[in-house]
Amino acid sequence: MMYLWIKWIHILSSTLLFGTGLGIAFFMWLAHLRGDPRVIAETARTVVIADSCFTAPAVIVQIATGLWLVHLLQLPLSTFWIKTSLILFVVTGLCWLPVLVLQIQARNLARQAVAQEQALPASYQRVMRRWFILGWPAFLSVLAIFWLMVVKPF
Repeated sequence: MMYLWIKWIHILSSTLLFGTGLGIAFFMWLAHLRGDPRVIAETARTVVIADSCFTAPAVIVQIATGLWLVHLLQLPLSTFWIKTSLILFVVTGLCWLPVLVLQIQARNLARQAVAQEQALPASYQRVMRRWFILGWPAFLSVLAIFWLMVVKPF
């Protein structure tokens, strides 16, 4: 019975992690496309809060419940799909942490543009280009992890 509860929490947190991440990226990208510093500043403010309230705790729950499930099933971490999932989880984190910093930078640059009643600076475009580029390996890694969790190859 314990296994099923941990598995349920693991699935629920993965859903929260993926859904929140996709939603955050969607709204941040839409705000960016509008190009309005006020909209970008407000959206980025909300995105940073959402990452703190939802994404960060879900990351912690994911790794904790995943390792707990591996322990309960007495599977070695060297099992292909587990090892690969963990590697992809690290890749996702290595992309997400800079993305979080970039979202804060984008927010701050947009706030500064609003306060000074100016257009967004060129540095904002560089920040968002990096944000966009780092989002892809994180997104694709999460999709691959879902596939590995379902198929469990090898």
